[in-house]
Amino acid sequence: MSRNDTHPGLWALAVTAFAIGVTEFIVVGVLPAIAADLDVPLARAGGLVGLYALALAIGTPLVVLGLARQPRKPVLLALVAVFLAGNLLSALSTSYAMLLAGRVITAVAHGSFFAIGATVAARLAPEGQASRAIALMFAGLTLAMVIGVPLGSLIGNGLGWRLPFFAVALLAALGWLATARWVPTLPAQTAGRAGTQLATLVQPEILAMMSITILGFGASFAAFTFITPILTDITGFSTHAASLLLMVFGAATLLGNFAGGRWAASLGWPVALRRMLAGLLLAFVALALLMPWRAPMVLLLFAWGLLAFGMSPGFQAGMLATAGQWTPRAVDFASALNISAFNLGITLGETLGSALVARDAMALTPWVGVGLAALAQVPLMWLARRSSNTPAMQVAGCG
Repeated sequence: MSRNDTHPGLWALAVTAFAIGVTEFIVVGVLPAIAADLDVPLARAGGLVGLYALALAIGTPLVVLGLARQPRKPVLLALVAVFLAGNLLSALSTSYAMLLAGRVITAVAHGSFFAIGATVAARLAPEGQASRAIALMFAGLTLAMVIGVPLGSLIGNGLGWRLPFFAVALLAALGWLATARWVPTLPAQTAGRAGTQLATLVQPEILAMMSITILGFGASFAAFTFITPILTDITGFSTHAASLLLMVFGAATLLGNFAGGRWAASLGWPVALRRMLAGLLLAFVALALLMPWRAPMVLLLFAWGLLAFGMSPGFQAGMLATAGQWTPRAVDFASALNISAFNLGITLGETLGSALVARDAMALTPWVGVGLAALAQVPLMWLARRSSNTPAMQVAGCG
């Protein structure tokens, strides 16, 4: 395969990633409708978001550990099937408990699919292009933020909250068929015993990479969690304008995902992440200082989305490279740990942002991002020094 060829299996992974992205974020758009229909308080219904992330963070490493020695294609097909079943259960729910069960099932399949799918994407890539292949897979997730979630919210609020879940189940079925058709049969990578893989949890280099992901990805969520009230109450945009600006942010995340994959492939993930973290820190400083002015906010939203989600391929590629170098018999498990790290980062950012908002200090939330982005540079510098600048650092040979 030439360096510019795209394996069709990557498109199959991206289709399923799109369905997963819609499922993860759609609840936010239809939460009031769910609460009203199932007769639960809105605060309790919010657990459908928080408990989803928690189930994903805890369940993903356990599932990946249990499937470590199984061939990759049947595992992916099984995970997509479980994901489909979880969405059908959610769509058919007649109680909050039933809907929550569907969400938990979906979350575990979601995290495991991305953890294993990222290693499969790397193995399907041409030499030295694993970062770009992972970016293509993650593009399905970011595209869901641009198109899938707004459209699903519109449909869910207009025609009933269950309809988007049925639509996602249909998308999952298409992803299953595409995976069956285009993803080649791949043996499981050499995996150690469970104890060997669990030892990854105390490997300093793996923990350093997880902390980079938690701090770097989480930096955005103190402010992003409250981006709509920031735009309306502080910057002075109308609610309609704020919704349009969120689409601008979403478009920037999609562009950033592809650009970040290219940068990680060409510069190496340590250099790419170091530069993007520095850029994100500056963007948050500007955001904190220019929040009351509309024109700068539009430009900053675009730069923020570009940089924040541009780092995603680098985070995952960095973990695959780090695991390949330090824990080569537990690469899939390390990938799962990094998927957990993404969600732990979201939780960290949301928690710190919520603490400020509870003290009527919403305007200070970007400073949390400044602090977390700066802190992320510490383990990144340490890990870059620990790891020699070899092809493994470029994720050229993750397969």
